[in-house]
Amino acid sequence: MAVNEQDVERIVKQVLSQMGGTAKAPSFGGRAVSGEIPKTAKVAMLVEKERFEVKEFPIPEVGDDDILVRVEACGVCGTDAHEFKRDPFGLIPVALGHEGTGEIVKMGRNVKKDSAGKDLHVGDKVVTCMIFRDDPEITMFDLNKQNVGEADVYGLLPDDEYHLNGWFSDYIFIRKGSTVFNVSDLDLDSRTLIEPSAVLVHAVERAKTTGILRFNSRVAVQGCGPIGLLCIAVLRTMGIEHITAVDGNEQRLNFAKRLGASETVNFNDHSGIEALTKAVSDSFGGHLADFAFQCTGNPKAHANIYKFIRNGGGLCELGFFVNGGDATINPHFDLCSKEINLVGSWVYTLRDYGTTFDFLKRAKAIGLPVTELITHKYPLEQINEALKTNLAMTGLKIAVVTPAGS
Repeated sequence: MAVNEQDVERIVKQVLSQMGGTAKAPSFGGRAVSGEIPKTAKVAMLVEKERFEVKEFPIPEVGDDDILVRVEACGVCGTDAHEFKRDPFGLIPVALGHEGTGEIVKMGRNVKKDSAGKDLHVGDKVVTCMIFRDDPEITMFDLNKQNVGEADVYGLLPDDEYHLNGWFSDYIFIRKGSTVFNVSDLDLDSRTLIEPSAVLVHAVERAKTTGILRFNSRVAVQGCGPIGLLCIAVLRTMGIEHITAVDGNEQRLNFAKRLGASETVNFNDHSGIEALTKAVSDSFGGHLADFAFQCTGNPKAHANIYKFIRNGGGLCELGFFVNGGDATINPHFDLCSKEINLVGSWVYTLRDYGTTFDFLKRAKAIGLPVTELITHKYPLEQINEALKTNLAMTGLKIAVVTPAGS
């Protein structure tokens, strides 16, 4: 007689009960071990500009297609800081946090594999990417052209009856139509950096479409916040040797060298765009850059970077995740007469996530200290301080951690 999973679980529980033991029954069919999950979860809810409140909500019942994840850590993104400061998306009240990772503690019986076809089990470490509630048939191999702008993301969802919608919490409720990846083979800090790293993997893939970015390219990276620094690391793992980092902060420039920059230029040491352009050229032995990545959200920085690039060179603009204002360029001198190959990059596609996992493994293998980007870690109860530290730019990458990830 065939015995299904429910029968096996019932029999095990019955045997344990008859033995008088206190051991917990194991999980079958992807369900959680009984007694491990609390009835409520803590969620950092942005209730007004510049103020989070840690609230407590009931943990929803996990349906056949749902996953409950115990959060271990979540990075603080510039988008979180924009929402914290100005609420440009009009989401308040909202549970933020989209750079998160954690451990599956309960999952529905229909959940068997992740979005890349890898087996999923209770206890696996995961990250989420996009939510395709309107088109659940999309797979990671259909998204060569579609970026995250066409989908929803946990951490940027309007509040609803579930409330557990962002990674700034101790549990997050993953629903049907979501994309999820098993990343149990990465350490916690690496997992916390997956989402921002995917932004740079996507940007470099966009840059490669110009046909200009090669092993021997001279590459300028302007802006050495977490995005620019990760850009340098991605370029270095590709084998690019000649990378000049441009920023006004010596701490960040020093770290840029550790992540693979061959030269650095502090724009505070040079008066005017001509002097700054000469400094960039000097860093390449008297040559302008073959390719440049503009990683700041500053319109003046965008206007300046054309000067760093040779005739026929390439530029990837990825610094403007939200509206940062207009930039003034001279279309003739900056773009047309130089025949600059310009590409824009915004966030990532689902496919970029798979590449990102390999980038993080490769960076670690060649000794790049990528995880040292995380300079500050705060408990959930100090999330307001975490966002203020991010805005003050006193560190590099800020993370919020829960007891599960401590």
